[in-house]
Amino acid sequence: MAFLFDPPPQAALPIYGSDKLFPVHRIYCVGRNYAEHAREMGFDPDKEPPFFFQKNTDCLVLDGQFPYPMASENVHHELEMVAALHSGGTNIPKERAMDHVYGYGVGLDMTRRDLQGIAKKMGRPWEIGKAFDNSAPCTPLTPASEVGHLSSGSIWLEVNGKRRQSSDLAKMIWSIPQQIAYLSSLFELKAGDLIFTGTPEGVDAVSRGDVLKGHVDGLPDLNVVIV
Repeated sequence: MAFLFDPPPQAALPIYGSDKLFPVHRIYCVGRNYAEHAREMGFDPDKEPPFFFQKNTDCLVLDGQFPYPMASENVHHELEMVAALHSGGTNIPKERAMDHVYGYGVGLDMTRRDLQGIAKKMGRPWEIGKAFDNSAPCTPLTPASEVGHLSSGSIWLEVNGKRRQSSDLAKMIWSIPQQIAYLSSLFELKAGDLIFTGTPEGVDAVSRGDVLKGHVDGLPDLNVVIV
């Protein structure tokens, strides 16, 4: 049976050192996973269980350019390490969670903070602030077979050469195994899922023309221009 119109192409990330692509199934993002970031957003990190939201797969940006979005005057950067799964399941034990991780990338959870704030006040979902067009710039993936599983190391973001965000992966409140185990109790995780693993403190607004450089120890940097 033919489609009424051509379906959109499969979302995918390149893989460093390979001519193959990593097909993306879903994008999960963990909220407030560094204590100091939770505090700067006005929350007590000791009183919250983990929570997640999603971005659409076509939010991914691979060309290094982030078009400043419509309907917002306060867009924030949130740098994150991205974990990519090559297998999944339900109720995955924490002790087996890393068996499902294919590799890692560096990503940005770009946020229309003003629209997110309005949604929060009205008790509405966050999609308007989080899942807008081009809101997930990301590097190609680096296989874990080459870099190991990353649980510590510097994570930082510079804007126009000035450091804004800076922390260590070891400061995640919920580790990657904990995130996978918890997520798999809520959703059936599948090959191709991406997990944006949380952002450290220092999130702030960007302007057109800004140059962003994101770094996670062991991975190639992410370079993005706001256009």
